[in-house]
Amino acid sequence: MGVHSRGKVPRGAAAGAGALAAGTAPTTAAAAVATTTEAAVGAPKGHIGPADPRYAFLAGRGYNERFIGSPDHIRLVGSTDDVVRALNDAVRAGKRVAVRSGGHCFEDFVDDPAVRMVIDMSAMTAVYYDPARRAFAVEAGATLGEAYRRLFLGWGVTVPAGWCPEVGVGGHVAAGGYGPLCRRHGLAVDHVFAVEVVVVDRGGNARSVVATREPADTNRDLWWAHTGGGGGSFGVVTRYWFRDLPEPPADVLSFTLQWSWEGLHEPAFTRLVHNHGRWFERHGDRYPDLYTEFLLFRRQQGTIMLIGQVSGADAERVLDEHVAALGDGVGGPTSRTQERRPWLAAALKGSEETFGWRMKVKSGSLRRPFPARQIAAASRLLTKDAPDIVSGAVSLNS
Repeated sequence: MGVHSRGKVPRGAAAGAGALAAGTAPTTAAAAVATTTEAAVGAPKGHIGPADPRYAFLAGRGYNERFIGSPDHIRLVGSTDDVVRALNDAVRAGKRVAVRSGGHCFEDFVDDPAVRMVIDMSAMTAVYYDPARRAFAVEAGATLGEAYRRLFLGWGVTVPAGWCPEVGVGGHVAAGGYGPLCRRHGLAVDHVFAVEVVVVDRGGNARSVVATREPADTNRDLWWAHTGGGGGSFGVVTRYWFRDLPEPPADVLSFTLQWSWEGLHEPAFTRLVHNHGRWFERHGDRYPDLYTEFLLFRRQQGTIMLIGQVSGADAERVLDEHVAALGDGVGGPTSRTQERRPWLAAALKGSEETFGWRMKVKSGSLRRPFPARQIAAASRLLTKDAPDIVSGAVSLNS
């Protein structure tokens, strides 16, 4: 399996496993005492109610500040067994449950007033190689940035996933999240070999299940359900196992282009947006290492922005061609900045997202450019002079 073989596991990990097998682990009695003590000390700390000083932060750490939850309890879990216990408690109490990993859900699925228990996965952040499954395991509470850092520094590989390093792995992977490397290497879900999910059976009892993509696996449908169908639908994901992970490029060229709204009348705006869609329709397959986000902000915000990254020895040429095609009949950007960075540095910096948003988001997929009538409608709304509209944007991501 190339870079995924056991021989690629760091020496420290192999030595630690060998020492444990040689009998350096605590005796059974000592281990039992330690486990019991840890459970006694740790269990109450995971039950967080409104009077707990941590409650306000955990209840309000969602990305979209339109929604602030008020659950009866937040269960800060540290293991799969903790999740099983939390779900059993919720079922017995008849409480609606939601799950939070990174907190980047744009809607109120977690913060809905009907949700009375939130299972917070942010303490489950392990990233490691599992020799038994010949796959890399990532717990659901790990952020993308932490997964990138550990996978790359440990084994020289990565999961092709999102551009925002603070996004949690749990919901992002199951929902088909994408990012700069996905046009070259596919989505993160394309590399999921197995998933551990805590489900509730017909009798109302929670239990953990590992579902794999193996054809003979009786739980294969549960694996399939987590390859783009969204998080929190069939159970609580506690970890993923990935196989055939790609090596990221050594470095990438990150860039930001801006067009001023000043003088950008509707025909020019229509041409600019059409140029963008036409270029990807015609050339997208030729340039899988170019990723862009075309941010069409409202006129009141001053500019339209194109951000992204491109890799490869000819990265500058590809970007130049793309910028020239965008500006055909419109003119080039009013500003352009670009910088080569090591891949990991760029991945950990991400798109430099800002927080504190109160928003409504709707998304869809395009195979062809927007027709002129839809671009004209976007132009009218983005230039509408309405004091009650604070901000707004159309984001076209490649």
